[in-house]
Amino acid sequence: MVSPVQSRGSSNYAYSVARVRAMKSKLLPKETYARLVNMKIDEIIRFIEESEYKQDVDELARTYDGIDLIEHALNKNLASTFTKIINFTNGELNYILTEYLKDYDIWNIKAILRGKYYGAPVDEIKESLVAAGQLSYGKLSALAEKDSEDDVIEALQNTQYYIILKEYEKGQLWKIENLLDHMYYSSLFQTLGSTKISDRRHFMKFIRTEIDIKNITLLMRLKKYGTIDAEKSADLMIAGGLELGLAEIEKLLPLSFEELLQSLEKYSYWNAIADIADPNIDSLTDLETQLTKYSLRTAGSFSHEYPLSIAPIMDYILNKKNEIRNLRIIVRGKASNLSEELIKNQLVI
Repeated sequence: MVSPVQSRGSSNYAYSVARVRAMKSKLLPKETYARLVNMKIDEIIRFIEESEYKQDVDELARTYDGIDLIEHALNKNLASTFTKIINFTNGELNYILTEYLKDYDIWNIKAILRGKYYGAPVDEIKESLVAAGQLSYGKLSALAEKDSEDDVIEALQNTQYYIILKEYEKGQLWKIENLLDHMYYSSLFQTLGSTKISDRRHFMKFIRTEIDIKNITLLMRLKKYGTIDAEKSADLMIAGGLELGLAEIEKLLPLSFEELLQSLEKYSYWNAIADIADPNIDSLTDLETQLTKYSLRTAGSFSHEYPLSIAPIMDYILNKKNEIRNLRIIVRGKASNLSEELIKNQLVI
């Protein structure tokens, strides 16, 4: 009898990596962002309309215009880009990437439930959707048009997420969001455990680094802005980090923001934030930006070290997400009349 793992077929690393490297060559050069920040909003929109995003803009131009058009086009492009990767990868490589991109299912479900909870307009909810996971845009769009959180959850009863969603209690949205995050990473680790690919260790390190950065970012936010007690804070932390296991995190939870920063000095992530880790800072934007840069550098390092593995693909995925993030920051910043300096400080270049 053929095992489930064997039945996934052979992974096409050489072909997939070659395709991804070609796609990465089309990402915007770093110097482009400085030019965009100096442009007016209509010039930025025109630039995006004439760039690699042209097809997405053209397809949506009959329905949207201006900034709304750009927002939807960016999301559509991200979804179609990741769908393309899924379509040209085979075997366990495809299996792992499919599981990894279910992160977008979680993101979309959260966005829809949050939108319903706060009474956001349907168009505003749809603007945030990125159909890069297993849930199609048609399915997500239909969910966004539901009347309430309960209706959304009921419509998801045939998905793997329903076992979590059915426990939703009004006013306790944060609990469901937290449980969905835990479910995602638990499922991802289970997926990795069922594979026999040689670069499983590299992907595992990538994911565990991602978890560390998520936990550190959340810890900083809780200590700087949060009012959640220690018990609830512990529930928010994700298990499986590379350097910060749950035992380490438990030691950090009771600390003040200043003490937290001091305690982070013994971890490798400290090098990314050491120059700006001031306990008196007003905003965490710069610290979070530096951690995102660290994540990109780490992925790039993995890609160079393991050129014929999943690493170059993950490197591209992160850089593509970052390009979309940067463009969105610029467009939104210009639309909100933010200063060029403030916009630049939020970009990850």
